[in-house]
Amino acid sequence: MTTAQSESWEPRATCARCLRPERLCYCAHLPTLATRTRVVILQHPRERRVAIGTARMASLCVPGAELHVGAHWDHASLARILGDPPEGAALLYPGAGATDVSELSDDTRPRTLVLVDGTWSHTKNVLRDCPALAALPRLCFVPRAPSEYRIRREPRLDYVSTIEALAHVLGALENAPARFTAMLDPFRAMVDAQLEHAARIHTPRSRRGSRPARPRPRPPALFRERWDDLVCVSTEASAFPHGTPERAREKHGELVHLVGVRVADGTRLDHVLAPRGPLAPGTATHSELDVATIEAGSGKDAFVAAWRGLVRESDLVLYWGTHTARMLVGAGVWRADAVDMRRVLRMLESRRTGTIETFVAQHGFAASAALGRGRAGRRVAAMRQVAHYLRDLV
Repeated sequence: MTTAQSESWEPRATCARCLRPERLCYCAHLPTLATRTRVVILQHPRERRVAIGTARMASLCVPGAELHVGAHWDHASLARILGDPPEGAALLYPGAGATDVSELSDDTRPRTLVLVDGTWSHTKNVLRDCPALAALPRLCFVPRAPSEYRIRREPRLDYVSTIEALAHVLGALENAPARFTAMLDPFRAMVDAQLEHAARIHTPRSRRGSRPARPRPRPPALFRERWDDLVCVSTEASAFPHGTPERAREKHGELVHLVGVRVADGTRLDHVLAPRGPLAPGTATHSELDVATIEAGSGKDAFVAAWRGLVRESDLVLYWGTHTARMLVGAGVWRADAVDMRRVLRMLESRRTGTIETFVAQHGFAASAALGRGRAGRRVAAMRQVAHYLRDLV
């Protein structure tokens, strides 16, 4: 690669909404389709890392749609999402006993439609590990045509992508099939753009070494354009060791401490929640909060009120890794458009980034004063530093 070639390449920008490279962004094609049906998508964590997945796209088409990430949904977690009992909820999943959506009447249609997003192997494991989810009434459908997912092979001709399935089923449930075909516009745009991009990248070269190196990606523009809306959060959990009965009931533990900071002006939230059950051993040690402080924490309602005092509807939540995402889901404050800073940095540096402490140490950041109690207070201060770093890279 010559110097002239290297200077001609620009860093790759990423869309903050769809998380795709800007030249492959499909946001201009996204419709806004109000529904009577509540849509809940349970996405397997591995599917979230697939750039050409359609669950996020589907959730962006339907205002109020919920996208929850996780591989294990115990009864308590599912109850927080669907209610207990989950009245009026149905699972879109084929199998014995499933009712075709074309056979439903207005009296029998579900109020909440639940989809599991992942490979068929992943979704089978999710249902196997979550009896409460598997016990929901099931819906199925027969696709009108084979999947248009030309960039990803389905195992059978009658299998379709998540967004194709949702478009078909919502059209049937709400007696408006033509209206919901608009959901396929961004899907088709993404497929076409991906195929065009792949054809260009993989065009045979005339001689070895003539193709320029791929440009290094650059951070999403949100770190500059939405600076005043960014809120960093760090969490601590009470989690029992694997193999214990307590861990079987609460697979990922429960949130006991959250520290959040508005990046632009330093406004903070430092909130401790009392555990609903016994405190897991080691919680006080790793959170660096004493047992009395944790057990004197608030209930969930007080926490949600405090959260809303810091995080506005227009804000964008920044977190580090799937652990915090799971804690926010469990606490009922998860935002579908939240951004995993660790994932952004992994994309930028093409390598694993590890903990926030590892990242700031490797990059030689100056020590920053904690912005709250315990380990969460130190970590959120480091995250704020990284947000400044990413803004300067844009």
